[in-house]
Amino acid sequence: MATRQDTKIKILNAAEKLFAERGFSETSLRLITSKAEVNLASVNYHFGSKKELIRAVLARYLDLFMPAASRAIGSLDKQNSTLDDVFSCLVQPLLDMNQLHEQGTSNFLQLLGRGYFESQGHLRWFITTHYQEPLMKFVHAVQACAPHIPAAEMFWRLHFTLGTVVFTMASSNALVEIAESDFNEKNDIEALIRKMIPYMAAGVSVPVAKTN
Repeated sequence: MATRQDTKIKILNAAEKLFAERGFSETSLRLITSKAEVNLASVNYHFGSKKELIRAVLARYLDLFMPAASRAIGSLDKQNSTLDDVFSCLVQPLLDMNQLHEQGTSNFLQLLGRGYFESQGHLRWFITTHYQEPLMKFVHAVQACAPHIPAAEMFWRLHFTLGTVVFTMASSNALVEIAESDFNEKNDIEALIRKMIPYMAAGVSVPVAKTN
């Protein structure tokens, strides 16, 4: 007989898969309950609302990723670290998301991106308030490596960086296939993430163009 915890996990797993595939807006609670083979009362009991369910799906990843990334950044040599070093701190914590689910890394990044693209303001609020300390540690580490970039400009560059990651991960399967077909280059998820690091580091640190 299924326990309440079993039911909760079934709902989370079904919601995660559907949210990643279809997006938050296009995924109804009815569709989630159908895939999880539970009734709507179970969703309301465990989560209360669709917004809370969305947050719970992301929290499973963020509760693991944020502390791990924070520890990795905290271990850097602050005097000699580069932006490549800071971004590289995120690689293993991202790869460890696959321990949660088979395609956990891709799912996590796609879900994160959908939170921004689909105007899920409540989700951005949830992330910035519940994980403020590790987020600020990352931002401060980036700023320390690029002190010549004004704070307002850094705000934009970090969002451009997030967009690069999200777009690349959303298109990862197609990109890997094209690279193999056209260039005989084989890549896995780790190779893809590491390919982005020099590009992102260069984009964040390039001097601000002077205006006339």
